[in-house]
Amino acid sequence: MTDTVLLQVLEKLQLRSQASRQRYLALCDQMASETPSRSSLGCTNLAHSYAAAEASEKHLLRQTQTTPNLAIVTAYNDMLSAHQPYYRYPEKLKAFALRHGATAQVAGGTPAMCDGVTQGQPGMELSLFSRDVIALATAVALSHNTFDGGLYLGICDKIVPGLLMGALSFGHLPGIFVPAGPMPSGISNEEKAKVRVAYAEGAVDADALLESEEKSYHSAGTCTFYGTANSNQMLLEMMGLQLPGSAFVNPGTPLRDALSESAVRQLLKSTLTPGRGLGYILEAENLLNGVIGLLATGGSTNHTLHLLAIGRACGWELTWEDIAELSATVPLLTRLYPNGSADVNAFHANGGTPAVIDALWQAGKVFPDIQTAYGWPFEQARRFPQLEDNQPDWQPVSAMGKDPAVMRDTGEPFSPSGGVKLMTGNLGQAIIKVSALPEDMPTTLTAPAVVFETQEALLEQYKAGALNRDFVAVLRAQGPAANGMPELHKLTPALTSLQNRGYRVALVTDGRLSGASGKFPAAIHLTPEAAKGGMIGKLQDGDMMTLDWSNDRLVVDLDNATLEQRPTAAAPPSEHTLGRLLFAHARHQVSPANHGASFVLAACER
Repeated sequence: MTDTVLLQVLEKLQLRSQASRQRYLALCDQMASETPSRSSLGCTNLAHSYAAAEASEKHLLRQTQTTPNLAIVTAYNDMLSAHQPYYRYPEKLKAFALRHGATAQVAGGTPAMCDGVTQGQPGMELSLFSRDVIALATAVALSHNTFDGGLYLGICDKIVPGLLMGALSFGHLPGIFVPAGPMPSGISNEEKAKVRVAYAEGAVDADALLESEEKSYHSAGTCTFYGTANSNQMLLEMMGLQLPGSAFVNPGTPLRDALSESAVRQLLKSTLTPGRGLGYILEAENLLNGVIGLLATGGSTNHTLHLLAIGRACGWELTWEDIAELSATVPLLTRLYPNGSADVNAFHANGGTPAVIDALWQAGKVFPDIQTAYGWPFEQARRFPQLEDNQPDWQPVSAMGKDPAVMRDTGEPFSPSGGVKLMTGNLGQAIIKVSALPEDMPTTLTAPAVVFETQEALLEQYKAGALNRDFVAVLRAQGPAANGMPELHKLTPALTSLQNRGYRVALVTDGRLSGASGKFPAAIHLTPEAAKGGMIGKLQDGDMMTLDWSNDRLVVDLDNATLEQRPTAAAPPSEHTLGRLLFAHARHQVSPANHGASFVLAACER
């Protein structure tokens, strides 16, 4: 029986979204009434669409009403380790489609930023906005209107949300995501983190740091810590948009190829069936299952932005309040770095997302009756793939042994709640992730503010020894309207170092942290942001601040009248170099963080 809180959140979401969801479904119906797409094209258009195809493909592509044609939208590049394996995917997917009597074409490519490369660099100011650019690029790829379904190749941080948002703009089309898998495990994430802190403290040099990083990020495949990229992969399985247990199979293995062919085969079964488009499938229950998976696994706080944006892309007005309500009842079932020491390869060895779904299912903590992109009942998502006679064979995950240091059931969770909380007070609303905080840490911190406008200013004071005390670092002008809301992972070693020395420290910001952060208290995504007149812009050094994450409170010890009368600090000027000038329009019209921080959706809603 489904948990009462889940049903209450579902009811509120459906009621709140009734009008917007109906508008979206009406658009899907309108698009569906104009299909099959290729049959509506003129001869010149049609000939253009397959001029470069092989003769065997042309024969099938001429059969416009009976032969499905799949769009491959790829985010391949070979700098991003997670996406390097996609190099050969299009030719494989095309061969798989032909084997099953259909065709596939590369409809287009999208950008694919590596946040690991841009952390702390100017390019990080384009990172969040790249999600919306990817959505636009996906829509352009599908705009040829010659496709009956979509194969979406993407893994990392902004790429999966962007691909899904773009695919939902063609929501009448069936689609499925095709993963590539993580790299094998290198040095442990804890060892890597220790070297980073040692470097921040000056205890090791850059050569030692680089050697450590190379041992961690060492081959093709997704990075193995449980950050935003791997949270993406878990979410896709939780929402029924990716084959069960397929996310964390390593690249270049026979099972990896077999799962890719199975994804093509299952998608083809949906292409000529009315009502199987992604927009129809992604109901409120699917979206909330994504939230539940995020909470049960201690996933990335970036998804408190992405899930809201994905929901709005198909008419669901998900809120931070919804996420917080679910967090109070969904238990934490995994210990994955940064919440623990295990990586995603260990997660997969313990049953991965199917094991999480199975545990939640038995406790009534997941919505069981959702439609899936692969056409099977969602109960199949409780099964784990193995290779039998060169084909995937899904077996009940409950039969697998589990390491209780990595994976638990709901009867003995790591925590009774999911660990993502909504903090409110006289500064606005902020998200905090508490699942990675030390268990013996007090749940309240009151300390004076030290206000910064840039990451560099904070790090300069740290290096000068000026921050060896209890304090709350207030870093403002980092929101989406200010500079694109870059991740602030560059601060993690310094603040972790101070905490390790025994100082009580916290961060309050209208910016983001990395999906791999969380060792110190951080109230992030603060809304309203400074650039939109938020109270964070009025804070001054020495203001006493309280973060109380046991009671979901974030306050500054000033009465509202005093706070209102203070002048708002002038925002740093927008930087225009290194591509940032092109995104001035995005900064101007982006929606607030608690609406998903999207400039595309903000424009659509006007």
